[in-house]
Amino acid sequence: MDEAWMEALRELGLQNCAYTLLQEKDGIRVARVWRQGIPYIIKFFQAADFRREIANYRILAALGVPTLKVHAQTSSALLLEDAAHSPLYRLGTPEDLRDSAVARRIADWYRLLHQKGYAYAARHGADLYDEASVFTREAIAQIQQKTGTQGAPAWKALEERFAAIVQLLQSVPQTLTYNDFYFTNLAVAKDLSSAMMFDYNLLGRGYAYADVRNVTASLEEEARQAFLAAYGALNPLEARLDRVVSTVVTLHFACQRKTFPAWAAAELERVSTSLESDVLALF
Repeated sequence: MDEAWMEALRELGLQNCAYTLLQEKDGIRVARVWRQGIPYIIKFFQAADFRREIANYRILAALGVPTLKVHAQTSSALLLEDAAHSPLYRLGTPEDLRDSAVARRIADWYRLLHQKGYAYAARHGADLYDEASVFTREAIAQIQQKTGTQGAPAWKALEERFAAIVQLLQSVPQTLTYNDFYFTNLAVAKDLSSAMMFDYNLLGRGYAYADVRNVTASLEEEARQAFLAAYGALNPLEARLDRVVSTVVTLHFACQRKTFPAWAAAELERVSTSLESDVLALF
């Protein structure tokens, strides 16, 4: 990585600048770099697949969806505004997950993303990351085998209606979806006039309710209600569909781990409790 990293620094004109490594994971390096006394964030992507985030910044900018300012870019790196040293923004905190005022500003950002995203997804959806693409018979079989739940009635109900569920999934409106909500990816205006998400590696296409569920699952109750009120009307079919599809998607990703993660425990429990009724409720 170091040779490619140094090349990215040279392309950005930063080869002689001091930097501090902030994170390095899965072939992505994040560092704070100082140039003429001003801090910036450089995000370097060694893996080609993750470089889609560079294009995603361009997509959102073209659509008028707020992002951190991009000062420069190469084919493998981004030079970004440093939200931790911004006069206008601050980084998200755990307290934001229970703050109704922040939740309303988050809802504003998601509503704009979805509104702008429908036309873009209609034209360019085939090129975008699609989290629901793992909703397959093969993934379901693997989940059953790895979790030892082959006998659960929910899987039989799902198999009998699988083709119809896929047809429903393909029929609901597609838009741009963020897919990765948490306070660690959040920037909030210091005057609470706005908020935005950053880190767009998982930005892709999907149905809007998947994002709403992803956000509200992390918010505390008062903030959750504030988000929903600010976001506006939801598609009830998407909500019913999501209760089935999101369980399979979550368990698929959980089963890729060497150790089954705690964040998927509730979805695994649903296999023996409410998943069957949710499948039947779709029809």
